[in-house]
Amino acid sequence: MKKTMRPLSMVLAVLLAVSLGPVRAFAAEQPTVRIKDITRVEGVRDNQLVGLGLVVGLNGTGDSRSSQANVQMVANMLDHFEVMVTPEDLRLRNVAAVIVTADLPAFVRSGDRIDVTVSSFGDARSLQGGYLVLTPLRAPNGEVYAVAQGPVSIGGFNVRTAGAGVQQNHTAVGRVVGGAIVERDAPGVIGENGIIRLVLTQPDFTTAARIAQAVNELFLPDTAVALDRSVVELRVPELFLDHPVEFLSIVEELTVTPDQVARVIINERTGTIVIGHNVRIASVAVAHGNLSVRVESETVVSQPPAFSEGTTEVVTETRVSVEEGDGRLMVLPSGVTVQELVDALNAIGAGPRDIISILQAIKAAGSLFAELEVL
Repeated sequence: MKKTMRPLSMVLAVLLAVSLGPVRAFAAEQPTVRIKDITRVEGVRDNQLVGLGLVVGLNGTGDSRSSQANVQMVANMLDHFEVMVTPEDLRLRNVAAVIVTADLPAFVRSGDRIDVTVSSFGDARSLQGGYLVLTPLRAPNGEVYAVAQGPVSIGGFNVRTAGAGVQQNHTAVGRVVGGAIVERDAPGVIGENGIIRLVLTQPDFTTAARIAQAVNELFLPDTAVALDRSVVELRVPELFLDHPVEFLSIVEELTVTPDQVARVIINERTGTIVIGHNVRIASVAVAHGNLSVRVESETVVSQPPAFSEGTTEVVTETRVSVEEGDGRLMVLPSGVTVQELVDALNAIGAGPRDIISILQAIKAAGSLFAELEVL
């Protein structure tokens, strides 16, 4: 017997969108945050470094002979120590060729330590127990800004024996905590020509204007100006011209209430829904129900009556049944909040994927006043 069940979700969004009701105050719902938590200083940024190195001391889990980069790098290193060998003479399984990467923060000084990530690019099975040999780390301009060395931590294991194995986490990538020593200061300037620019992490005209207003209320009225939705320009007061860091520390501690565009983000693959607090909908009626279609096929034997001239036959009978769950019509008034929307959808028994379909239908009807972003 073969059975198939196909649940179908029926979503109906009716009634044309009507005028949006009065906008309610939501200052209490939107948090008040420090300026330093929603902005960054223009020009103060990390720099990426990269290097090519070797991890040694592996327990037979390194690169095989087919990884020519590993063999050649070992031969070059031995040649540097005046040990003359050819790549053809090397048989290595305890060494792995790796790419070493790191982020160099702004204003770090020579002698500071930073973390590095070590990634195998050969056919090494695991970097467990390995040790990264001294590796120069270069910036895109080719200059060496740090050197890395130290034991590799992978946070897992990979054990194989007699054709069987157990692995936890990804063992071909590891980390050396504090493994790189900075050899050159990272350049950086704050308050050049008496100007500091703050860049918003989430660009918004309203938020930029509020930041400028908060700064001007504490200092002179022309201290800050919002240039656009991303940048707020600060003019360092004369009192702080020789101490721009102190001025910036005061500005960063000021608090504002950031604004945001009404947005609904959905991910149909995972059933994830994120709805902003300022999302509004117009008057709309939503009907939600469940429809199940059951198709059953059964093989039976057709036996003719006794003393008849018929023949015994094997036939397949198919039965189709349809069951519809109780559907309810939910009317959502104009200007409802996120909480009211979620409560209404939960009341009609809608799950995450059903809510996604309902939101898409409401948006198609023109009743959802928010950006609908599908990941």
